[in-house]
Order: sequence, then C-alpha cells, then structure tokens
Amino acid sequence: MPDLPAAPRINPSILAADFVNMEAELARIAAADFVHVDVMDNHFVPNLTFGPQMVERIQATSPIPLDVHLMIADPDRWAPGYAELGAASVTFHLEAATEPVSLARRLRDIGARAGVAVKPATPVEGLFDLLDDFDQILVMTVEPGFGGQSFMSEMMPKLRRLADEAKRRGSSVWLQVDGGIAASTIEQAAEAGADTFVAGSAVFGADDPGRAIAALRETAARHRH
Repeated sequence: MPDLPAAPRINPSILAADFVNMEAELARIAAADFVHVDVMDNHFVPNLTFGPQMVERIQATSPIPLDVHLMIADPDRWAPGYAELGAASVTFHLEAATEPVSLARRLRDIGARAGVAVKPATPVEGLFDLLDDFDQILVMTVEPGFGGQSFMSEMMPKLRRLADEAKRRGSSVWLQVDGGIAASTIEQAAEAGADTFVAGSAVFGADDPGRAIAALRETAARHRH
C-alpha cells in the first residue's frame, strides 16, 4: 500500500462537482488527499446517484485515490465489488450491514481500507470494541442522502467521545466527518477529534479549489484535537 497522507486530510465530495465534466473537475482537486464518492441507491437513503460503472470510470481518471461512501442497502453483498474496482477506501453504513466486522475483513483482504459510517441518530459506543477492525469511522454531520445540508454541531460530543476512546486505546483509526464542512465549521470538527474531512461546495464552489483545500487543511491543523 502506498504512503498515506498525514492528517488532516481533505476529501472533496463529487456530489458538488459538475458531473458532465467529471474528468476536468477531478483535475481541479488534484491537491486533495482523496476524492469522496457518494454512492446512493434510493433505498437506504432517499436519493440516487450512481453505481459501479461510474465509480470504475472515476477510478480510471482520478489523479487521487477514491474514498467511496456507500449509502446503500445490503453492503455485505455489494461493498466488496467497489474494493475490487480499486477504491483505496470503502465505507459502508453500520445501520445497513448484517456482519460489519466480517465485511471489513473482506474489504481489507481485497486491498482497500475498511470504513464504517454512522448516521446522526446512531450512537458510537457500540464501535468502541471494534476500533481495530476498521481503518476509518465516518461520523455523519448531516442526515445522509443529499448534499448542501447544514452542519450539525450537536454531533460534536459524539465525535469527541469516539476520539477520546480511540486515543485511550491507542487506535490509529481515522475519524472522518461528512456534511456541511466549510471554513466556518471545520475547526469545530477538528477540535472534537476529526482528522479526515469531506467538503463539497466549499471546494468545488471555490474559484480556486486548490487554494480552498489548502485553507481547509491549514485550519484543521491549527485546531487539531
């Protein structure tokens, strides 16, 4: 596995990109650590984006690794296929998985980092004994399913509990936040313990995405937990 970027990591979400000009949009975020790819199935969440064919095409054209976030039903069946496409990281939802630890092991065996996501209403305490089974835990800071929602600051105590427990156990798990991340909110998330940040319009909506990525990274570093 190649050397991985040190925290803090900025992963722009292509939900905020121009899908018609995806290759050019990916080139605009070459300074990012990963590109965050949201897969939605209109079952687990009330929205539909794209599936393996689009992810395969993004994988073939992206200058940076893929961080795939599966907001889908039955990830036990479908998630390994995204790892097989070459995604560097595959995150599935705890609420949708039947055997999350077994699935994480399958993803790792294929060669991807294994991530698990929790919706705002899902407590994180159930993950405390499973930290070694995952490479990344994604704490959603909006309800999953749509881009452009407002950051839920009430998720910060939950994130802090998770970060404190990971530190207590000496875990190297990455703690990711997704939803409403911008210059005005990233410091809250960093202070609460996040080290990996998904940002959509804050990057793709900027005149200079590279500069926006650098600014977000710098702010997160100054407020690191």
